[in-house]
Amino acid sequence: MRLLFFRLVSFVESLIVAPKPASAPRAAFSTLNHPRDYAEFDVTLRCIFIGFALLLTCAAPAPRALAQPEPKASTLQQIEKRGAVVCGVAAPSPGFAQQDAAGVWSGFDIDFCRALATATFDDPDKIRIAPLTAKERLAALQSGAVDLLPRGAPWTEARDAGQQLLYATITFYGGQGFLARRKPEQPKARELADVTVCLQQGTSLELDLADFFRARAADYKSRLFPSLDEAVKAYDAGQCDLVSADIAALHVARAKLARPGDHAVLPELITKAPAGPIVRQGDDQWFNIVRWTHFAMLDAEELGVNSANADESLRSESPDIRRLLGVDGDFGEGLGLHADWAYRVVKKVGNYGEVFERDLGQASPLAMERRQNALWSKGGLMYAPPAR
Repeated sequence: MRLLFFRLVSFVESLIVAPKPASAPRAAFSTLNHPRDYAEFDVTLRCIFIGFALLLTCAAPAPRALAQPEPKASTLQQIEKRGAVVCGVAAPSPGFAQQDAAGVWSGFDIDFCRALATATFDDPDKIRIAPLTAKERLAALQSGAVDLLPRGAPWTEARDAGQQLLYATITFYGGQGFLARRKPEQPKARELADVTVCLQQGTSLELDLADFFRARAADYKSRLFPSLDEAVKAYDAGQCDLVSADIAALHVARAKLARPGDHAVLPELITKAPAGPIVRQGDDQWFNIVRWTHFAMLDAEELGVNSANADESLRSESPDIRRLLGVDGDFGEGLGLHADWAYRVVKKVGNYGEVFERDLGQASPLAMERRQNALWSKGGLMYAPPAR
Protein backbone atom coordinates (compact mmCIF):
# COMPACT_ATOMS: atom_id res chain seq x y z
CA MET A 1 0.00 0.00 0.00
CA ARG A 2 2.82 2.39 0.84
CA LEU A 3 4.46 1.69 -2.52
CA LEU A 4 1.16 2.34 -4.32
CA PHE A 5 0.77 5.65 -2.50
CA PHE A 6 4.19 6.93 -3.52
CA ARG A 7 3.68 5.83 -7.13
CA LEU A 8 0.35 7.66 -7.22
CA VAL A 9 1.79 10.84 -5.80
CA SER A 10 4.70 10.73 -8.26
CA PHE A 11 2.31 10.37 -11.14
CA VAL A 12 0.15 13.28 -9.99
CA GLU A 13 3.20 15.50 -9.42
CA SER A 14 4.29 14.85 -12.98
CA LEU A 15 0.96 16.17 -14.15
CA ILE A 16 1.44 19.40 -12.19
CA VAL A 17 5.08 20.01 -13.05
CA ALA A 18 4.56 19.51 -16.73
CA PRO A 19 1.01 20.55 -17.61
CA LYS A 20 -0.07 20.14 -21.16
CA PRO A 21 -0.07 23.31 -23.36
CA ALA A 22 -3.38 24.96 -23.75
CA SER A 23 -5.17 23.87 -26.89
CA ALA A 24 -7.68 25.71 -28.95
CA PRO A 25 -10.83 26.90 -27.14
CA ARG A 26 -13.28 24.07 -26.58
CA ALA A 27 -17.00 24.48 -27.12
CA ALA A 28 -17.83 23.10 -23.72
CA PHE A 29 -15.89 25.95 -22.09
CA SER A 30 -16.70 28.82 -24.43
CA THR A 31 -16.63 31.30 -21.56
CA LEU A 32 -12.82 30.85 -21.20
CA ASN A 33 -11.57 33.34 -23.76
CA HIS A 34 -7.82 33.54 -22.97
CA PRO A 35 -5.25 30.70 -23.21
CA ARG A 36 -4.10 31.50 -19.64
CA ASP A 37 -7.67 30.80 -18.48
CA TYR A 38 -7.42 27.25 -19.91
CA ALA A 39 -4.07 26.59 -18.16
CA GLU A 40 -5.39 27.80 -14.83
CA PHE A 41 -8.48 25.66 -15.25
CA ASP A 42 -6.32 22.56 -16.00
CA VAL A 43 -4.24 23.14 -12.86
CA THR A 44 -7.43 23.44 -10.82
CA LEU A 45 -8.64 20.07 -12.15
CA ARG A 46 -5.30 18.46 -11.34
CA CYS A 47 -5.38 19.77 -7.77
CA ILE A 48 -8.89 18.36 -7.33
CA PHE A 49 -7.60 15.00 -8.65
CA ILE A 50 -4.66 15.04 -6.21
CA GLY A 51 -6.94 15.66 -3.27
CA PHE A 52 -9.30 12.91 -4.33
CA ALA A 53 -6.43 10.43 -4.84
CA LEU A 54 -4.89 11.22 -1.44
CA LEU A 55 -8.27 10.82 0.20
CA LEU A 56 -8.73 7.36 -1.34
CA THR A 57 -5.21 6.30 -0.40
CA CYS A 58 -5.45 7.41 3.22
CA ALA A 59 -8.93 5.93 3.61
CA ALA A 60 -7.85 2.48 2.35
CA PRO A 61 -7.41 -0.01 5.20
CA ALA A 62 -3.78 -0.79 6.08
CA PRO A 63 -2.74 -4.40 5.41
CA ARG A 64 -2.75 -6.60 8.46
CA ALA A 65 0.78 -7.09 9.75
CA LEU A 66 2.19 -10.49 8.87
CA ALA A 67 2.50 -12.70 11.92
CA GLN A 68 6.14 -13.46 12.63
CA PRO A 69 6.67 -17.14 13.46
CA GLU A 70 8.39 -17.83 16.75
CA PRO A 71 12.01 -18.88 16.25
CA LYS A 72 12.44 -22.64 16.46
CA ALA A 73 14.26 -23.82 19.55
CA SER A 74 17.79 -25.09 18.92
CA THR A 75 18.64 -28.74 19.49
CA LEU A 76 20.48 -27.85 22.70
CA GLN A 77 17.47 -25.88 23.97
CA GLN A 78 15.18 -28.81 23.20
CA ILE A 79 17.53 -31.18 25.00
CA GLU A 80 17.72 -28.93 28.06
CA LYS A 81 13.94 -28.58 28.16
CA ARG A 82 13.46 -32.34 27.75
CA GLY A 83 16.12 -33.20 30.32
CA ALA A 84 17.84 -35.89 28.22
CA VAL A 85 19.81 -36.54 25.04
CA VAL A 86 17.93 -38.90 22.71
CA CYS A 87 20.18 -41.21 20.68
CA GLY A 88 19.02 -43.44 17.85
CA VAL A 89 21.08 -46.63 17.72
CA ALA A 90 21.30 -49.79 15.67
CA ALA A 91 20.64 -52.42 18.29
CA PRO A 92 21.45 -54.98 19.34
CA SER A 93 24.99 -54.44 18.10
CA PRO A 94 27.57 -56.18 20.31
CA GLY A 95 30.28 -53.83 21.45
CA PHE A 96 28.44 -50.77 20.17
CA ALA A 97 24.91 -50.83 21.60
CA GLN A 98 23.51 -53.66 23.68
CA GLN A 99 21.12 -54.04 26.59
CA ASP A 100 21.61 -56.46 29.49
CA ALA A 101 18.94 -58.46 31.31
CA ALA A 102 18.32 -55.53 33.65
CA GLY A 103 17.68 -53.21 30.71
CA VAL A 104 20.95 -51.28 31.11
CA TRP A 105 22.52 -50.07 27.88
CA SER A 106 26.26 -50.22 27.18
CA GLY A 107 28.68 -50.04 24.28
CA PHE A 108 30.80 -47.69 22.22
CA ASP A 109 27.83 -45.77 20.79
CA ILE A 110 26.12 -45.60 24.17
CA ASP A 111 29.23 -44.17 25.81
CA PHE A 112 29.33 -41.40 23.22
CA CYS A 113 25.75 -40.53 24.13
CA ARG A 114 26.74 -40.55 27.80
CA ALA A 115 29.59 -38.17 26.99
CA LEU A 116 27.16 -35.74 25.34
CA ALA A 117 24.81 -35.93 28.32
CA THR A 118 27.74 -35.19 30.62
CA ALA A 119 28.80 -32.22 28.51
CA THR A 120 25.24 -30.88 28.62
CA PHE A 121 23.92 -31.85 32.08
CA ASP A 122 27.01 -33.06 33.97
CA ASP A 123 25.11 -36.36 34.25
CA PRO A 124 25.97 -39.31 31.96
CA ASP A 125 22.68 -41.04 32.78
CA LYS A 126 20.49 -38.34 31.23
CA ILE A 127 20.12 -40.20 27.96
CA ARG A 128 17.28 -41.94 26.15
CA ILE A 129 18.12 -44.76 23.78
CA ALA A 130 15.88 -45.37 20.78
CA PRO A 131 16.63 -48.70 19.04
CA LEU A 132 16.02 -48.19 15.32
CA THR A 133 16.19 -50.31 12.21
CA ALA A 134 18.28 -49.21 9.25
CA LYS A 135 15.13 -47.94 7.50
CA GLU A 136 13.95 -45.98 10.54
CA ARG A 137 17.15 -44.20 11.53
CA LEU A 138 17.35 -41.38 8.98
CA ALA A 139 13.65 -40.57 9.17
CA ALA A 140 13.81 -40.44 12.97
CA LEU A 141 16.70 -37.99 12.86
CA GLN A 142 15.18 -35.81 10.13
CA SER A 143 11.88 -35.57 11.99
CA GLY A 144 13.52 -34.60 15.29
CA ALA A 145 12.49 -37.80 17.09
CA VAL A 146 16.15 -38.30 18.02
CA ASP A 147 18.93 -35.74 18.54
CA LEU A 148 21.63 -37.74 16.76
CA LEU A 149 22.70 -41.11 15.47
CA PRO A 150 25.94 -41.81 17.38
CA ARG A 151 27.12 -44.10 14.57
CA GLY A 152 25.22 -44.25 11.32
CA ALA A 153 25.94 -45.92 8.01
CA PRO A 154 29.50 -45.36 6.70
CA TRP A 155 30.23 -41.81 5.56
CA THR A 156 29.85 -41.25 1.81
CA GLU A 157 29.27 -38.19 -0.35
CA ALA A 158 25.72 -39.24 -1.22
CA ARG A 159 24.76 -39.76 2.43
CA ASP A 160 26.42 -36.53 3.51
CA ALA A 161 24.97 -34.28 0.82
CA GLY A 162 21.67 -35.81 -0.20
CA GLN A 163 19.69 -36.25 3.02
CA GLN A 164 19.93 -32.87 4.84
CA LEU A 165 22.13 -34.53 7.45
CA LEU A 166 25.73 -34.01 8.50
CA TYR A 167 28.45 -36.36 9.67
CA ALA A 168 29.99 -34.49 12.59
CA THR A 169 33.24 -36.47 12.76
CA ILE A 170 34.70 -39.97 12.47
CA THR A 171 34.70 -41.99 15.68
CA PHE A 172 35.41 -45.39 14.12
CA TYR A 173 37.42 -46.30 11.02
CA GLY A 174 35.94 -49.49 9.60
CA GLY A 175 35.94 -51.31 6.30
CA GLN A 176 35.81 -54.73 4.70
CA GLY A 177 38.40 -57.23 5.85
CA PHE A 178 39.05 -60.92 6.40
CA LEU A 179 38.74 -63.42 9.23
CA ALA A 180 41.26 -66.26 8.94
CA ARG A 181 42.66 -69.13 10.97
CA ARG A 182 45.60 -67.96 13.00
CA LYS A 183 49.01 -69.08 11.74
CA PRO A 184 52.58 -68.53 12.98
CA GLU A 185 53.17 -66.34 9.94
CA GLN A 186 49.84 -64.75 9.16
CA PRO A 187 49.55 -63.82 5.47
CA LYS A 188 48.71 -60.25 4.56
CA ALA A 189 45.53 -59.55 2.68
CA ARG A 190 47.40 -58.48 -0.44
CA GLU A 191 49.18 -61.86 -0.48
CA LEU A 192 45.98 -63.92 -0.60
CA ALA A 193 45.49 -66.10 -3.69
CA ASP A 194 43.81 -69.40 -4.58
CA VAL A 195 41.52 -69.16 -1.55
CA THR A 196 37.84 -69.78 -0.91
CA VAL A 197 35.99 -66.95 0.78
CA CYS A 198 32.63 -67.23 2.56
CA LEU A 199 30.47 -64.10 2.66
CA GLN A 200 26.92 -62.86 2.78
CA GLN A 201 25.16 -62.53 -0.54
CA GLY A 202 23.20 -59.54 -1.79
CA THR A 203 25.51 -56.87 -0.43
CA SER A 204 28.29 -54.66 -1.79
CA LEU A 205 30.75 -57.12 -0.20
CA GLU A 206 30.58 -59.33 -3.29
CA LEU A 207 31.55 -56.56 -5.70
CA ASP A 208 34.28 -55.17 -3.45
CA LEU A 209 35.77 -58.64 -2.99
CA ALA A 210 35.78 -59.25 -6.75
CA ASP A 211 37.41 -55.85 -7.36
CA PHE A 212 40.10 -56.62 -4.76
CA PHE A 213 41.21 -59.89 -6.32
CA ARG A 214 40.80 -58.65 -9.90
CA ALA A 215 43.06 -55.68 -9.25
CA ARG A 216 45.78 -58.06 -8.08
CA ALA A 217 45.16 -60.66 -10.81
CA ALA A 218 44.71 -63.29 -8.09
CA ASP A 219 42.38 -66.28 -8.27
CA TYR A 220 39.74 -66.96 -5.62
CA LYS A 221 36.41 -68.68 -5.12
CA SER A 222 33.47 -67.21 -3.26
CA ARG A 223 30.73 -69.07 -1.40
CA LEU A 224 27.62 -67.02 -0.77
CA PHE A 225 25.17 -67.43 2.12
CA PRO A 226 21.91 -65.71 3.08
CA SER A 227 23.45 -64.28 6.28
CA LEU A 228 26.83 -63.63 7.84
CA ASP A 229 26.08 -66.11 10.63
CA GLU A 230 25.64 -68.88 8.06
CA ALA A 231 28.83 -67.85 6.30
CA VAL A 232 30.74 -68.04 9.59
CA LYS A 233 29.29 -71.49 10.36
CA ALA A 234 30.50 -72.73 6.97
CA TYR A 235 33.94 -71.25 7.64
CA ASP A 236 34.06 -72.89 11.07
CA ALA A 237 33.15 -76.21 9.44
CA GLY A 238 36.12 -75.91 7.09
CA GLN A 239 34.17 -75.12 3.92
CA CYS A 240 36.24 -72.02 3.19
CA ASP A 241 39.56 -70.44 4.10
CA LEU A 242 38.30 -66.97 4.97
CA VAL A 243 35.23 -64.95 5.87
CA SER A 244 34.91 -61.43 4.46
CA ALA A 245 32.77 -58.71 6.05
CA ASP A 246 33.07 -55.39 7.86
CA ILE A 247 35.79 -55.68 10.49
CA ALA A 248 33.43 -54.85 13.36
CA ALA A 249 31.14 -57.70 12.28
CA LEU A 250 34.14 -60.01 11.92
CA HIS A 251 35.22 -59.34 15.51
CA VAL A 252 31.70 -60.11 16.70
CA ALA A 253 31.72 -63.33 14.65
CA ARG A 254 35.12 -64.37 16.01
CA ALA A 255 33.93 -63.87 19.59
CA LYS A 256 31.13 -66.39 18.97
CA LEU A 257 33.45 -69.15 17.75
CA ALA A 258 34.29 -72.02 20.09
CA ARG A 259 37.98 -71.02 20.18
CA PRO A 260 38.22 -67.32 19.29
CA GLY A 261 41.96 -67.25 19.93
CA ASP A 262 42.54 -69.65 17.03
CA HIS A 263 41.29 -67.05 14.56
CA ALA A 264 42.47 -63.58 13.58
CA VAL A 265 41.00 -60.59 11.80
CA LEU A 266 43.67 -59.55 9.30
CA PRO A 267 44.90 -55.98 9.84
CA GLU A 268 44.47 -54.76 6.26
CA LEU A 269 41.23 -53.30 4.92
CA ILE A 270 40.12 -53.69 1.31
CA THR A 271 37.51 -50.88 1.52
CA LYS A 272 36.98 -47.73 3.59
CA ALA A 273 33.95 -47.33 5.83
CA PRO A 274 34.43 -44.39 8.21
CA ALA A 275 31.56 -44.01 10.66
CA GLY A 276 30.57 -41.47 13.27
CA PRO A 277 27.75 -39.38 14.72
CA ILE A 278 25.17 -37.88 12.35
CA VAL A 279 23.11 -34.76 13.10
CA ARG A 280 20.57 -32.61 11.26
CA GLN A 281 21.70 -29.79 9.03
CA GLY A 282 21.02 -26.23 10.12
CA ASP A 283 22.09 -26.33 13.78
CA ASP A 284 25.76 -25.41 13.91
CA GLN A 285 25.86 -25.22 17.70
CA TRP A 286 24.75 -28.83 18.18
CA PHE A 287 26.98 -29.96 15.30
CA ASN A 288 29.97 -28.37 17.06
CA ILE A 289 29.07 -29.80 20.48
CA VAL A 290 28.91 -33.31 19.03
CA ARG A 291 32.14 -32.88 17.08
CA TRP A 292 34.10 -31.30 19.91
CA THR A 293 32.97 -33.91 22.41
CA HIS A 294 34.81 -36.48 20.31
CA PHE A 295 37.78 -34.12 19.83
CA ALA A 296 38.02 -33.47 23.57
CA MET A 297 38.09 -37.19 24.32
CA LEU A 298 40.86 -37.67 21.74
CA ASP A 299 42.86 -34.70 23.05
CA ALA A 300 42.54 -36.04 26.58
CA GLU A 301 43.98 -39.40 25.53
CA GLU A 302 46.84 -37.74 23.68
CA LEU A 303 47.61 -35.52 26.71
CA GLY A 304 47.47 -38.47 29.11
CA VAL A 305 44.32 -37.31 30.91
CA ASN A 306 41.93 -40.08 31.88
CA SER A 307 39.07 -40.76 34.27
CA ALA A 308 41.47 -41.84 37.03
CA ASN A 309 43.74 -38.79 36.96
CA ALA A 310 41.30 -36.07 35.81
CA ASP A 311 41.19 -34.41 39.24
CA GLU A 312 44.97 -34.42 39.56
CA SER A 313 45.27 -33.03 36.03
CA LEU A 314 43.42 -29.90 37.11
CA ARG A 315 46.65 -28.90 38.85
CA SER A 316 48.81 -29.59 35.80
CA GLU A 317 51.13 -26.86 34.58
CA SER A 318 50.67 -27.90 30.95
CA PRO A 319 48.88 -25.07 29.08
CA ASP A 320 47.19 -27.59 26.78
CA ILE A 321 45.78 -29.61 29.67
CA ARG A 322 44.67 -26.52 31.55
CA ARG A 323 42.80 -25.18 28.52
CA LEU A 324 41.20 -28.54 27.76
CA LEU A 325 39.93 -29.00 31.32
CA GLY A 326 38.68 -25.42 31.62
CA VAL A 327 41.20 -24.29 34.23
CA ASP A 328 42.40 -21.49 31.94
CA GLY A 329 40.32 -19.74 29.31
CA ASP A 330 36.73 -20.59 28.50
CA PHE A 331 36.69 -23.67 26.27
CA GLY A 332 32.92 -24.01 26.46
CA GLU A 333 31.81 -20.42 25.78
CA GLY A 334 31.46 -20.79 22.02
CA LEU A 335 29.55 -24.05 22.46
CA GLY A 336 27.10 -22.82 25.06
CA LEU A 337 28.61 -25.16 27.68
CA HIS A 338 30.40 -24.69 31.00
CA ALA A 339 34.12 -24.03 30.86
CA ASP A 340 34.95 -27.36 32.49
CA TRP A 341 32.65 -29.53 30.36
CA ALA A 342 35.54 -31.55 28.90
CA TYR A 343 36.86 -32.30 32.39
CA ARG A 344 33.44 -33.65 33.33
CA VAL A 345 33.29 -35.85 30.22
CA VAL A 346 36.71 -37.39 30.86
CA LYS A 347 36.08 -37.77 34.58
CA LYS A 348 32.69 -39.49 34.23
CA VAL A 349 32.96 -41.31 30.88
CA GLY A 350 36.66 -41.48 30.01
CA ASN A 351 38.91 -40.45 27.16
CA TYR A 352 38.63 -42.03 23.72
CA GLY A 353 41.14 -44.79 24.48
CA GLU A 354 39.35 -45.79 27.67
CA VAL A 355 36.00 -46.02 25.91
CA PHE A 356 37.46 -48.03 23.01
CA GLU A 357 39.22 -50.53 25.26
CA ARG A 358 36.20 -50.95 27.53
CA ASP A 359 33.67 -51.53 24.76
CA LEU A 360 35.62 -52.88 21.76
CA GLY A 361 39.22 -53.50 22.78
CA GLN A 362 41.17 -56.05 24.76
CA ALA A 363 39.01 -55.54 27.86
CA SER A 364 35.89 -56.52 25.91
CA PRO A 365 34.69 -59.84 24.43
CA LEU A 366 35.54 -58.52 20.95
CA ALA A 367 39.25 -58.05 21.78
CA MET A 368 39.61 -55.61 18.90
CA GLU A 369 42.99 -54.04 18.24
CA ARG A 370 43.15 -50.27 17.78
CA ARG A 371 44.92 -50.27 14.40
CA GLN A 372 43.36 -47.46 12.30
CA ASN A 373 41.56 -46.25 15.42
CA ALA A 374 44.77 -45.62 17.32
CA LEU A 375 46.02 -42.07 17.84
CA TRP A 376 47.96 -40.53 14.98
CA SER A 377 51.01 -40.49 17.24
CA LYS A 378 50.77 -44.29 17.57
CA GLY A 379 50.32 -45.23 13.94
CA GLY A 380 46.56 -44.73 13.70
CA LEU A 381 44.27 -42.19 12.04
CA MET A 382 42.70 -40.56 15.09
CA TYR A 383 43.61 -36.88 15.20
CA ALA A 384 41.89 -33.91 16.85
CA PRO A 385 42.42 -30.13 16.76
CA PRO A 386 43.73 -28.64 20.00
CA ALA A 387 41.48 -26.91 22.51
CA ARG A 388 42.42 -23.28 21.90
